[in-house]
Amino acid sequence: MLKTKDILDEKNKILRTISKEVEFPLTEEDKKNIDLMVEYLTNSQIDELAAKYMLRPGMGMAAIQIGIPKRYITIVHEVEEGVFDTYVVINPKIVSSSKEKIYVEDGEGCLSVNRETFGIIPRYARVTVEGYDIDGNKISIRAREELAIVFQHEIDHLNGIIFVDHIDPKNPYKYKDIYRAI
Repeated sequence: MLKTKDILDEKNKILRTISKEVEFPLTEEDKKNIDLMVEYLTNSQIDELAAKYMLRPGMGMAAIQIGIPKRYITIVHEVEEGVFDTYVVINPKIVSSSKEKIYVEDGEGCLSVNRETFGIIPRYARVTVEGYDIDGNKISIRAREELAIVFQHEIDHLNGIIFVDHIDPKNPYKYKDIYRAI
């Protein structure tokens, strides 16, 4: 089982690595790591388990966050109380996006950023992500709003980008009146 301490902190230079494309078939180790990532994200959103195992809540995780510089991400999205949609995307790419941009009103968070952050991160309101499932089948996912933000956040990790990089240090709230808050 992954623990919060297994997730790399933003100070770790590995997080700035551009992750490598994954070849198929996946290794058993990659499959195991994907299962661990999904388990962590699911358990971290169930209050009793998060408390029991001292897990910081999270919706998404990129392999690089556990020190693996490979292009795969996992997202566990709670669609209603205790009901989750799980996404595992290998070699994900955003192939289209909306013109409209949005931001998380309360601010984005990240399992690798263990400090309070302030500011607006402009994100596309809708994205289409293409990639592969764990068996190497091509998949396409259309995501809106919160889910679209998570996909963009996790794909950023694969490119060595942490969400705080998007915040304008001179004017962290400069997009407040331009983009829609969710």
